[in-house]
Amino acid sequence: MTESGALPRPLRTPQPLIQVQKLTKFFPVRRGWFGRTHLVRAVNGVSFYVRHAETLGIVGESGCGKTTLGRTMLRLLEPTFGRIVFDGQDVTPLSQGELRPLRKRMQIVFPDPSASLHPRMTVRALLAEPLRAHRLVRDRGEQEDRISTLLRNVGLRPEWMHRYPHELSAGQRQRLSIARALAVEPQLLVCDDPFGAVDASNRARIVNLLLELQENADLSVLLATRDAPIVEYMSHRVAVMYLGRVVELGPTRSLFDQPYHPHTHTLLGQAPASESTPPQRSSRLTSQLPSAFVPPSGCAFHPRCPRAIEGQCGVEEPELRELDPNSHHWVACHNPIA
Repeated sequence: MTESGALPRPLRTPQPLIQVQKLTKFFPVRRGWFGRTHLVRAVNGVSFYVRHAETLGIVGESGCGKTTLGRTMLRLLEPTFGRIVFDGQDVTPLSQGELRPLRKRMQIVFPDPSASLHPRMTVRALLAEPLRAHRLVRDRGEQEDRISTLLRNVGLRPEWMHRYPHELSAGQRQRLSIARALAVEPQLLVCDDPFGAVDASNRARIVNLLLELQENADLSVLLATRDAPIVEYMSHRVAVMYLGRVVELGPTRSLFDQPYHPHTHTLLGQAPASESTPPQRSSRLTSQLPSAFVPPSGCAFHPRCPRAIEGQCGVEEPELRELDPNSHHWVACHNPIA
């Protein structure tokens, strides 16, 4: 990131904006023409909260459930089990019609802007659509002013509103996606790997843009990405996922300075070296990610774990627990790293 970028500010309020309790999403998948149907446990009993104006980073390998978690949390995918409470209201049982007034308060930025932006709509039309859908402008003049302001806020020129997405660079398209999500002034923004389709320079601009927008708008952010250094830079707290479960959760500084779960230790060691992830932490996983069709028994990480305890880790599933009272650092491991 750039030196001019602001670090996450201290939280003004400890109150949660959104809470998920035992959130679960299973997908039925049939293997082969006459094969039996398996339940893929994409998200399996996840609980956490995001406070007002807080960034919660979700980090993990591909296939760990980050994307499914974010979309299920917003009811873009229907949960199999669990409870979602947004600003004190249980939104889990609401119909899609009942959810509509809440949609503008919860928005998402998808990983590929080319897939989320209609290629035949101009920049103006893409930004005008949510404004009109939620009746946030009274006339054409107010609409034009709002669109110009949105473009300036994300570092795009208002005169570009006549362009089509293919006439913008990858970084500009992603900033347009962010502007579209922010058009309805949400309280919660789910960022699903928003840096994957952009180069390093544009990645730094988007990171600093999100931090600035959070500072100015009291925005809560759920940031799901494989990029551990960005999570470290942007987040107040971090959750580490593995095969649909949260295996470690804690304040960013605490988790990066002292990761307790062996998977977290290895995951951070695979990231580019920084002050908090030195080269000596690096290590290699002992095998490939297990199949989500038939996950391992006990602790799902035990087949790859160098600290697995024979007769326990392969049998007993560890609970997420706080190791030190009031540390707010939780880990699901029978043999955590001291």
